[in-house]
Amino acid sequence: MSIALIGIGITQFVWIKAQVDLDEQNFDDKVIRVMGNVKQLLQEDTETQEFITGFYKDKKKKSLFGQKEFTNLLSASNKNYHTYSSELAGMMQVLDPNELLESINKENLDSYIKDELNDQGIDLKYDYGVFSNLYNDFLIRNGSFAAQVSDKSSSQMSADKGLYDSQYKVQLFNDEEGSPGFLKVYFPGKSSWLWAKVIPSMLISLLFTGLILMSFLYTVYVIFRQKQVSEMKSDFINNMTHEFKTPIATISLATDSITNSTVIGSPDKIKRFASIIKQENKRMLSQVEKVLQMARLDKSEFELKIVALNINDLVTQAAGNSRLKVVSRDGELTTALNATSAIIEGDQTHISNIIHNLLDNAEKYSADQPKIHISTENAKKGVKIIIKDNGIGMTKESLKHIFDKFYRVHTGNRHDVKGFGLGLSYVKALVSAHKGTISVESELNKGSTFSVFLPKLQEV
Repeated sequence: MSIALIGIGITQFVWIKAQVDLDEQNFDDKVIRVMGNVKQLLQEDTETQEFITGFYKDKKKKSLFGQKEFTNLLSASNKNYHTYSSELAGMMQVLDPNELLESINKENLDSYIKDELNDQGIDLKYDYGVFSNLYNDFLIRNGSFAAQVSDKSSSQMSADKGLYDSQYKVQLFNDEEGSPGFLKVYFPGKSSWLWAKVIPSMLISLLFTGLILMSFLYTVYVIFRQKQVSEMKSDFINNMTHEFKTPIATISLATDSITNSTVIGSPDKIKRFASIIKQENKRMLSQVEKVLQMARLDKSEFELKIVALNINDLVTQAAGNSRLKVVSRDGELTTALNATSAIIEGDQTHISNIIHNLLDNAEKYSADQPKIHISTENAKKGVKIIIKDNGIGMTKESLKHIFDKFYRVHTGNRHDVKGFGLGLSYVKALVSAHKGTISVESELNKGSTFSVFLPKLQEV
């Protein structure tokens, strides 16, 4: 797909460039046609003929022609210019070509160029000038007589450079030996004008290419996302199998023991094995309930039993239950009930589960001697619960996914951390159901801090 996208992009660029080149060729042909027509108009111009006639009236005695031939030539010129074009070229051998160049009427020249460009459908800003080979400078520029080089400003010299280097030029009054100068035309906005013509096609091309690219990127994203989800579900199945395997094996062993002839006659032993079966069965039901609970949360098939409750009391109760595990690992769990107004509206069972899950995670993902601190504090329109630990922490990449279902933070060399990866997903869902927010700050090998905000009032 990447190769195809690159190929499409290159192909579209080639097509657009070819269209620009074709438009430029058509434009060049029109300009060349315009300049040829302007040249002919200048040669047929009445003032040019009058200049030549006046010149020869003054110089006829010194002319290479006789009086009779010259009179016939002038008579022919008054009737039809084309009938004496070849003879005129011979006459120009004795005529100073630069004087002829200087005789051009600037108003007529301006009119000729403007009309011819309009006839060819060229509506583009242009500069033009009559360049003299003798003076190596422009005699006429844009309808005005040009200033001398020493009088030119930097902007004028810059404009002259573009006109001087222009590819559009035609020799004026040229004979067999050469020409006194050129007519040059320059279009400063030509490139922009040519590309502007293909902008609609280019924008449409970019639009559809962009849509294809976005679809391609989204497809790649979905593929990697599905791969990640597949891996998390595989881990979930493996963890669930492990979690169920132990109680099932224990129940099976206890059942076999009860049916043993040495045990069946002892009520105390039967009672003890029955208690083991009951505990392991309760453990399995608890694990199944977690999975079913997440399914109900996904489908929004649950109702919150909203009552007034004291967050400080729930934190104290949850901390008391978790402290036994922490102390058994030579750890420490401290509390700081700083919330002076701790009464909120919420579901007591679910909020207790939120606190228990966060404390359980703090203990499971802590070092050999966990240090956990849980505190409450007042916030605007609610109460905050903050749980800080000295655990293994998380990378920035892990922080992006910790609230995803089935996701479990990599625990390095530790393999005693059990679970389905549903705890924080459950916490996130229940906090959101209470219109609250949860955030986390963590640094690898330095611990984590979870902050839960719960509003005081629940909107009905």
